[in-house]
Amino acid sequence: MRQPVLLIRADANVAIGTGHVMRCLALAQAWQEAGGSVVFGAVGTTPSLRRRLQADGIEIKALGAEPGGREDARATLKIVNAVRADWIVVDGYQFGANYQRAIKSSSCKLLFVDDNGHAGDYCADVVLNQNAHANESLYIKREPYTHLLLGPDYAMLRREFWACWEWQREIRETGTRVLIAMGGTDPESLTQRIIGALENVPELRLEVLAIVGGSNPHLAEIESVSARSRHSIRVARDATNMPSLMAWADMAISAAGSICWEFCALALPALLTAVASNQVAAADTLQRMGAAKIFSSGQAFCPEEFAREVTDLITSSSERRSLSQRARTLVDTRGAARVVDALCGEAACGMERP
Repeated sequence: MRQPVLLIRADANVAIGTGHVMRCLALAQAWQEAGGSVVFGAVGTTPSLRRRLQADGIEIKALGAEPGGREDARATLKIVNAVRADWIVVDGYQFGANYQRAIKSSSCKLLFVDDNGHAGDYCADVVLNQNAHANESLYIKREPYTHLLLGPDYAMLRREFWACWEWQREIRETGTRVLIAMGGTDPESLTQRIIGALENVPELRLEVLAIVGGSNPHLAEIESVSARSRHSIRVARDATNMPSLMAWADMAISAAGSICWEFCALALPALLTAVASNQVAAADTLQRMGAAKIFSSGQAFCPEEFAREVTDLITSSSERRSLSQRARTLVDTRGAARVVDALCGEAACGMERP
């Protein structure tokens, strides 16, 4: 029997660790778990990403067109026809309404992964927004047949997180183990600025683990500032054992991307910042729900104020416990399986329902 094929067309910024790629990888793994095969179509894949995809048995198809344009859509449809894809998943801010319409000209079903309603008009068969702020008002301009999957019930976590739901976090009296994760590329160089600001945390000596993406150009600077710190700081590049690292940590300092749902799965208290405009609503909503706290970055970043916020969270076990408990209620690690279940419900794809 032929395996149903899922074709993923991800954001052009495909450095390992970026949210678009990580959530698409999670969906790919859930699709494989249900008996399907996956093809990944991308522009300019990095060696670390290629290794990661190949390790999961995912075929890679290179695209040379400008992401999101007419030629990109044509090239993607050629792959659709070549691999006989049943579904195509599109995830990235370069892809808009025109791109959806071009893809819908084929017989392939389309899943459009979204965060803030950036495309305006939607003609995809399914639109997925896994964020806590997702709501139907973002998608008023959609076709009658377009099905919406909204909220953290559909938060797509990778295979290594699936068993984490049964794990119980211990909240230590003083939370000196700090995980820093500012995204795959960290364009604002926040990692080294945060490490520097931690020198202002009084009296306590922290154990810090800084996660650095393979495409981060500031590795040497991060290692240099880490070596000079009075804290114990390790730097991990392209870490693949994220659940164990999150389990080790008492708190996280992070960009407010898709990694937030991994924090929730591990009940890890987090201090978040929006490093891009598309992360603002997610960060604000998680803080309003009591599942995380936020801090100011960019030009508003004040090392002394930031250090006070970190110190307050480190020394307050009650606040960390509250954040941890609320975060845990949002995610149960089965979001990707629910998405596959929804896709199987949209089309008779011959797959085992998760």
